[in-house]
Amino acid sequence: MANLISISRIILVFIAVGLLYFKESTAAYVASLILTIIAFSFDGLDGYVARKFKEESKLGAVLDIMGDRIAEYAYWIMFAHMGWIPIVFPLIVVTRGVITDSLRSVALEQGLIPFGKGSMLDDKVCQWICGSKFMKIAYAVAKAVAFTFYIIAYTYGMPEVWAWIIVIIGALAAELAILLCVLRAVPVIFESKKFFVKEEK
Repeated sequence: MANLISISRIILVFIAVGLLYFKESTAAYVASLILTIIAFSFDGLDGYVARKFKEESKLGAVLDIMGDRIAEYAYWIMFAHMGWIPIVFPLIVVTRGVITDSLRSVALEQGLIPFGKGSMLDDKVCQWICGSKFMKIAYAVAKAVAFTFYIIAYTYGMPEVWAWIIVIIGALAAELAILLCVLRAVPVIFESKKFFVKEEK
């Protein structure tokens, strides 16, 4: 069930970003907004279901991260393509994702998962920065606010004054999300050194 939620989330994201091409359709943007909210609510739901029904697994951890990557890449790239955000935003996010996921794949080979019990992170501070509920929620909320507010601001028929205010809020949330994105990558890079030291020995 948890894995099905993770996969469903990806489908919803693709539909949501596809609807943004209908620039002069208020209904399309409202539908995109609703699907975006549902998709981001699924982000926490899959983990909750996995814990509730004891479905936690390596596959589930991989699907969760995969869903996160696809979702955020889709929105960042789409928004840059629409001219709503600087192209450097998706470049940072994609680069960070490639680096951390490549390093996590090395850990996965050794039976370690990114978060929780059996995590690749040993240091308590690193665990908190990367995997604590506070940091995960802060990052998720920053992205959710950025993505939803941008969609609202550019909805056809939105009064210009309101659109301007909403865009500013969305931009601030986007900048915070980028900052947290980079910050949460540091522990993965820092702790991954041990895997390569072992190989050299």
